[in-house]
Amino acid sequence: MPTPLNPATETIVEEIGETEVLVGIPSFNNASTIGHVVRAVSAGLAKYFHGFRAVLVNSDGGSSDGTPEVVEQAIVDFEAMLISDRQSPLQKIITPYQGIPGKGSAFRTIFEIARRMKAKACAVVDSDLRSITPEWIEMLLRPLLNEGYDYVAPYYLRHKYDGTITNSIAYPLTRALYGQRIRQPIGGEFGFSRALVGHYLDKHVWESDVARFGIDIWMTTEAIASGARVCQSFLGAKIHNPKDPAADLSDMLVQVTGALFALMEEHHSVWRQVEGSAPVRLYGFQYEVAVEPVHVNVDDMIVTFRQGLADLGPIWREMLQPDTVEALFPLATCPLRAFRISDDLWTQIIYDAALAHHRYVLPREHLLKALTPLYLGRTASFVLETQALTSAEAESRIEALSQTFEKRKDYLVQRWSPQEERA
Repeated sequence: MPTPLNPATETIVEEIGETEVLVGIPSFNNASTIGHVVRAVSAGLAKYFHGFRAVLVNSDGGSSDGTPEVVEQAIVDFEAMLISDRQSPLQKIITPYQGIPGKGSAFRTIFEIARRMKAKACAVVDSDLRSITPEWIEMLLRPLLNEGYDYVAPYYLRHKYDGTITNSIAYPLTRALYGQRIRQPIGGEFGFSRALVGHYLDKHVWESDVARFGIDIWMTTEAIASGARVCQSFLGAKIHNPKDPAADLSDMLVQVTGALFALMEEHHSVWRQVEGSAPVRLYGFQYEVAVEPVHVNVDDMIVTFRQGLADLGPIWREMLQPDTVEALFPLATCPLRAFRISDDLWTQIIYDAALAHHRYVLPREHLLKALTPLYLGRTASFVLETQALTSAEAESRIEALSQTFEKRKDYLVQRWSPQEERA
C-alpha cells in the first residue's frame, strides 16, 4: 500500500515525473545548518551527475524556525564552483512528513517519493552536517550507479568520544551478528538502490521505534540480511552538532538498542549461521583530517552508573546472569583510576540483555531503559582507558571489543534456542 503524501506533494511528484537520482534530507528545526547541506548537495549533483535528472527532497517534521524556507532559498554560485555544464536543473520537493515524529517517518516519505519517481539511485544526508562537501554526494551515489551496489554506508573519521553508541554497541554487535564490518551502521548518510527502496517500504515497521531513532540501524541491517550488495564510502570527518555521552541519550539508546534486538528476532536464521566477520569494500581516497573534540564528563557518567547499581539491582538481576551482576558491584566503591568495565564483561552484558529481551523476562521498555547506566559506565571506562590516546589509536580498542563480540558469539547462539522463538 502506497505511503500517503501531502496533496501538494502528490501534485509536484506527478508534474516532475520520473528521475534518475534523488537525495533526501530529513529535518526538524535545522535552519542554522540545512542551507549549507542543500548547497553541498546541489553542487555535488551538478558537478558529478550533470547529465542526470535529479531531485532533492526535504522531508520536514513541522519546523518552526523557517527550515523549509532556507531549503527553498538556498542557491549555489556554480561559476565560483567552476561548474559550467549543467544539462538538467535540480528539482526541489519540500514536504511535511506524516506519521510518528522522528527521522524514520521522514525517511518513509523520501522512500515513497523515490519509488513513485522510479529513482535509480538515492541517498540521504543529515540536516545538521557542517562538514558535508559536494564529493559526499558522488561517494554515496556512484557505487550504486557504476558498481552495482545496493547499499552504501558512510565511513567517517570521528573524535574518539563521538558516536559512543555506535562504538560500544551498534558496530560490534552488528559485525558479530551479520559478519560484515560496516564501521558506521548508524551513521546518518547512506546511498541505496531502487530495489532497496521497495524492500524498505514493504516492511511493517513504520509505527514502531524504527520511525524515530531506529531507522539507521534498521536500514543497514535490512540491507545485509536481505543479501543486498553493500559497501562503504570514505567521507572524511563528520562534523555535526555533537552530543556529550553523559547528556540524556537515553531515548536514542533505547530506540537504537531496541531496533537491534528486534532485528535479531526477525533475522535469527541469518545471524545464527555467521561465524567471524569480513571487511566490506571501502571506496574513496582516505586521508587524515582534524576532528572536533568532544568533551565528556566522566564523573557524571560514573555517578549515574553507581546510582543505577543502587536503584536497579533487582532489574539487572532479572536481565543479566548472576556472574555478570556480581562483576559490577566492586565498581560501586572502587577508586576512579580502577573503574573498568572490561570488553568481556561488556560483551556479556549486551548478550545477556539481548537474551532477556528475546525471552520477555520483563517489560522490554524497562529492560532497554535499564541499559542506560550500564552504557554510561562502559563509556566512562572507555574514556578513562583512552584519555592519552589519539582518535586513531583509540580505534584499536574498538577493534579489540569487536573481536570479543565475535569470540563470545557462541554464548549468544547456544542460549537463543529455536524452541524459544516467538511467532
